[in-house]
Amino acid sequence: MIDVYTWPTPNGHKVHIALEELGLAYRVQPINIGQGDQFAASFLDISPNNKIPAIVDDNGPDGQPISLFESGAILLYLAEKTGQLMPSDPRERYATLEWLMFQMGGLGPMLGQAHHFRQYAPETIDYAVNRYTNEAARLYGVMDRRLADRDWLAGGAYSMADIACYPWIRPHDNQGQSLDDFPHLKQWFERISARPAVERGVQVLADARPPALDEKAKEQLFGASQYQKR
Repeated sequence: MIDVYTWPTPNGHKVHIALEELGLAYRVQPINIGQGDQFAASFLDISPNNKIPAIVDDNGPDGQPISLFESGAILLYLAEKTGQLMPSDPRERYATLEWLMFQMGGLGPMLGQAHHFRQYAPETIDYAVNRYTNEAARLYGVMDRRLADRDWLAGGAYSMADIACYPWIRPHDNQGQSLDDFPHLKQWFERISARPAVERGVQVLADARPPALDEKAKEQLFGASQYQKR
């Protein structure tokens, strides 16, 4: 059994979707990041960077429990555990890793900043809004060009690369983007959205997340609580 310490965010959805696609048994352990659960000592033992998601697999590689944090590392672990969603062909494997790293190093951080400055910043900073909205559009364009002649980011098959990127495209409106401007990306997005495992994955804890952040949640996520020594 895999315990998933998570919340319904793009990074959380990556792992929810992967577990559903792989058919692995898991238990959801909610970490309400708007209430400060991510700073509890018990969670920091698993995720020292106080970020979701994290997992504890009772049956690790040596048969003993293993804990992992960082969503990209978790996706790689699950792929290797099952032998699925990561191609064995070296060229396709490296293509999958390329696009997984694209998400971890570029797509997620930049779209997260676009979302933050457009939705949550206490004051409107035009420079930041324009910078990250434009960068979001650039990254959408990168994916659109990649998908112009293939169905999936890594090429021949649906993979962890697609699972990693998809949840970050879901809130495209909040990032100032319209999928109509990126027709190949839109088709890819619709193909993934229609997958039953994806439909199940994005529903994990969907009812637990409030429709808007209150002041306490904003402080926990963006205020001084983030920077306290622990």
